[in-house]
Amino acid sequence: MAGRIAILALTDGGQQLAGKLAAELVGSTVFPCRGRLRSTMHQCWHEYDGLICIMATGIVVRTLAPLLKDKRQDPAVVVCDEKGRFAVSLLSGHLGGGNALALRVAEILGGQAVITTASDVLGHTALDLWTRELGLVVAENSKRKLTGVMGKLVNQGSVSLYSDYPLPDLPEDIELQPAPESADLVITCRTDLQTGGAVLHPKGLVAGIGCNRNTPAEEIDQALREACRENQLALESVRSLASIDLKNDEPGLLEFADTHGYAIDFYTRDQLNGVENVSTSAAVLKATGAKGVAEPAAVLASGGGCLLVKKMKWANVTVALAEKYSVEG
Repeated sequence: MAGRIAILALTDGGQQLAGKLAAELVGSTVFPCRGRLRSTMHQCWHEYDGLICIMATGIVVRTLAPLLKDKRQDPAVVVCDEKGRFAVSLLSGHLGGGNALALRVAEILGGQAVITTASDVLGHTALDLWTRELGLVVAENSKRKLTGVMGKLVNQGSVSLYSDYPLPDLPEDIELQPAPESADLVITCRTDLQTGGAVLHPKGLVAGIGCNRNTPAEEIDQALREACRENQLALESVRSLASIDLKNDEPGLLEFADTHGYAIDFYTRDQLNGVENVSTSAAVLKATGAKGVAEPAAVLASGGGCLLVKKMKWANVTVALAEKYSVEG
């Protein structure tokens, strides 16, 4: 369900209903809008995760129309009449949490939630929610394809899926396919897989990073991008970073991780030296006491996963990529 919620009301009756909702919805704020509807609604659109509009649906549609982008960016919008009889999930029903918010509003007010998304009405899997729950990222060139697959699921009742990784139990309307070529959905970290389906990238890669002292974040960023691109791996599949504990105060590395939301695992030289079948470096051993950093760190952080990319070297950065074995729900 949406996080920070703005409750907008035009009339005195609407404001009373808004107060009742605010008392039950943590993180909600009431905005009286008489005489300043457009400015208030536009402000809340950019600052809140969900909007509950206690007013006519037509007013909401006309006021918000210039702001609409897509369901991945727009906040949830629920429209409610001032008697609290209906709570209509108007925008971002799935990804934005609009459906869940409408259900919660109806529960508080004793009214009826109005849900019109086809998958919910027909009892099918909401693919956009399902992919998000598994931490899957839709490849940039597959976003339109995924919309088509969602339509196929609604119209035909099932879709096929191929995955490079073990998965949790699938919904009944998603059928596992043995090959990617004819699958509707394809889960892979690779960017060169031949398929006509919608590609979904799991968070299945760990990047081991070695770097010289005071290496800028931009250099680390560029190195990781090049390592992924040259090995036909999706940057979107990188879930975390790993390095030696001597780098736990490295400004550029920490800045890079913070900018992209990556967690970093740091390992001691003894832990790194305990990993077998990795590249070694006399220079790294002399400087750190570890026979290597990027490769063993990636293997450790992936839980002993396969080393997909052996260390690649740039002027100040080394990168290696290891693969986790399963998609985590």
